[in-house]
Amino acid sequence: MAEQEEAPHGPCPWCGTDPLYRAYHDTEWGVPERDSRALWEVLVLEGFQAGLSWITVLRKREN
Repeated sequence: MAEQEEAPHGPCPWCGTDPLYRAYHDTEWGVPERDSRALWEVLVLEGFQAGLSWITVLRKREN
């Protein structure tokens, strides 16, 4: 995957300094997805996210 350039003003404040959150922000968030399996993954993760912080979901996704 091509290396992402950081915006001149820096990353969005919501992603903080957690490396997993930063990687999600830099490579996935806001990137259009057209693959049906990847879309299904996002849909399922969003359902599991109800009541949890997104960083918790990202950490569980790795396991």
